[in-house]
Amino acid sequence: MNLEIYFKPLREPVVLPIHYNYLVQAALYNSIDQELAAFLHEKGYSDGTRAFKLFCFSLIQGTYQMDRVKKTIAFEGEIKLTVSSPLQDFCQSLVNVLLTKGVMRLGAQELEIDRINVRQYEVRQNKVMVRTLSPVVLYSTLLRPDGRKYTVYFQPGETDYTRLFNENLRKKYRALYGTGEPEGEVEIRPIGTQRMKIINYKNTVIKGYAGKLLLIGPKELLQLAVDGGIGSKNSQGFGCVVVLDG
Repeated sequence: MNLEIYFKPLREPVVLPIHYNYLVQAALYNSIDQELAAFLHEKGYSDGTRAFKLFCFSLIQGTYQMDRVKKTIAFEGEIKLTVSSPLQDFCQSLVNVLLTKGVMRLGAQELEIDRINVRQYEVRQNKVMVRTLSPVVLYSTLLRPDGRKYTVYFQPGETDYTRLFNENLRKKYRALYGTGEPEGEVEIRPIGTQRMKIINYKNTVIKGYAGKLLLIGPKELLQLAVDGGIGSKNSQGFGCVVVLDG
């Protein structure tokens, strides 16, 4: 399910750190039922040693000015945040709490809820075109000869990107449904330019890629990709997508 949350700032401009993902993540945890929030934050849905929160969110959309010296971003007028999840209880709780409170707090900024559009994109075929609303992150952690760890990030078109994309999506499917995933893999075709984005999340530098992707594969896996986000670190604000072909 896809939630488009529109905000009216109580005071303009809305000034945030350039790297604000952690503020949005905290605001979402504070805007759902606290028992559910505790479960997702502390445990989540597991597949082996991997645990997934199974929600994702977009970059904040709106008119803005960036101050790279002060490392802030200032939004003017209406702003929008897209949140997506395959979990009905998460989406319902988020809508109920936000509409009841009427506001969401991002750090020191308080935003009035103007409206929430609820959409359920249904994948009807074995292919879907998507556009990223937040960068997609796929990576491997490797060891140097001296034993130190380092991270390699991959971009669409690379073999490891496709491999990691499918491994991640299959683990999410098993974690959510508790059953084996559908046979077959998802093919990823990058469409047009893929732009690298660098985001600092709690002093960790994360690299992702934004752009349009054509996904071809089992409908059940495509549906989960649309609803739950693609790639890693979804609940930190990565891998949220919107369907372009309905």
